[in-house]
Amino acid sequence: MKRIVLLRHGESQWNQENRFTGWTDVDLTEKGIGEAQKAGELLKKEGFNFGMAYTSYLKRAIKTLNNVLDKMDADWIPVKKSWRLNEKHYGELQGLNKSETAAKYGEEQVLVWRRSFDIAPNAIPEDDKRNAKFEARYAEIADAELPRTESLKECIARTLPYWTAVIFPTLKKVDDLLVVAHGNSLRGVIKHLKGISDEDIISLNLPTAIPYVFEFDDDLNFVKDYFLGDPEEVKKLMDAVANQGKK
Repeated sequence: MKRIVLLRHGESQWNQENRFTGWTDVDLTEKGIGEAQKAGELLKKEGFNFGMAYTSYLKRAIKTLNNVLDKMDADWIPVKKSWRLNEKHYGELQGLNKSETAAKYGEEQVLVWRRSFDIAPNAIPEDDKRNAKFEARYAEIADAELPRTESLKECIARTLPYWTAVIFPTLKKVDDLLVVAHGNSLRGVIKHLKGISDEDIISLNLPTAIPYVFEFDDDLNFVKDYFLGDPEEVKKLMDAVANQGKK
């Protein structure tokens, strides 16, 4: 049996403030650190033995991974970072409060911006200081590849090549893999793995720091998926994520 654990980062400062975050590099809250540590303890208890871990270029994911591995006494395992695992870019919405934006534009419009498949928010201007082209961490990436905004479709187009060419083939060499990333970059992977339709993906919400396990047979055929944790508690947390975009 082969397993991949997908883990959204722990609560960030802007999760706490209910802001659109995207590529903004905000830190974890104390609660977020605790969530990551709890996930690490649970994964250790359940007998996971990761041979490799992957994460994004954003500190909320990196620090979540570090806390998970520390609780598993697995700080030594190889870790690869890729900008392709970054969160969906929210364009001009980045930094805005979701509830206030819903009050201004309507809950339906905010749901479209947050969860629809192929509609992106307005792009940030080229001279906006938030433009990734001005950041040293993206200096080696072609400017044409750096988003100014993204739909989920565009986020998947960025993430999936890395998944199929780098992450998934590693499962041939190890039994357990860990991927710590973001709500939307992981939603794209889940859409791919489970064959979720463009219409149904809108209803998938990932809670912070709850391990989501995908099992495969030795030929890497998908077998089953499940969250680690109490199903009622997981549903409550998923509903809370869905409600972030309401007035």
